[in-house]
Amino acid sequence: MEILMVPVFALMAYMLGSVPTAVWIGKSFYNVDVRQHGSGNAGATNTFRVLGRKPGIVVFLIDVLKGWLAVQLSVFINSGGFTHNQYVNIQILLGLSALLGHIFPLWAQFKGGKGVATLFGLVIALHPASAFLAFAVFILLFVSSRYVSVGSIAAGIIYPLLVLFAFRLPSVSMHIFSVSMTGLLIFTHRKNIRRLINREESRFSFVKKGD
Repeated sequence: MEILMVPVFALMAYMLGSVPTAVWIGKSFYNVDVRQHGSGNAGATNTFRVLGRKPGIVVFLIDVLKGWLAVQLSVFINSGGFTHNQYVNIQILLGLSALLGHIFPLWAQFKGGKGVATLFGLVIALHPASAFLAFAVFILLFVSSRYVSVGSIAAGIIYPLLVLFAFRLPSVSMHIFSVSMTGLLIFTHRKNIRRLINREESRFSFVKKGD
């Protein structure tokens, strides 16, 4: 019976991830669709650039919460019917469903963000220590370079190394997930990588908003 609930909760996680935080906050409070400005992404970074620091922080926190809450939906599924690895698989599925919703939101014409904040919430729920160490790498490189993309990609690369070698998590699913997430981050940042190579990537401004 429990296995029949998994697709239901996965759909709920997708719906949760589909909440287009940046779009709704931009339109509701600033009469601005952030997807029509800056990088065109409906995420926290572009919200910072287009609308400023306060709405950017709000969008970031809510998007992180979406990923974390999606994984927490697993508590409503009776774990007694699954092995530990199977339960971890369910948690990963729920988190990925939310991530898919953020990137392709049902409530915003399937035009969302890159999913970095939601992915962060997801990995916090799965293994907090790895998540926060990867986040520390992000902060270090972001502050030193002022490139959000550099920090995001570096955090994505260090995360599987932490899972595999630093903490040596026994779950094979976590191994596959962590490596796959690195590939996803690199794929979603492919345009940023191209701009970095061509020295055309925009540095983040800590002083004022801008495109």
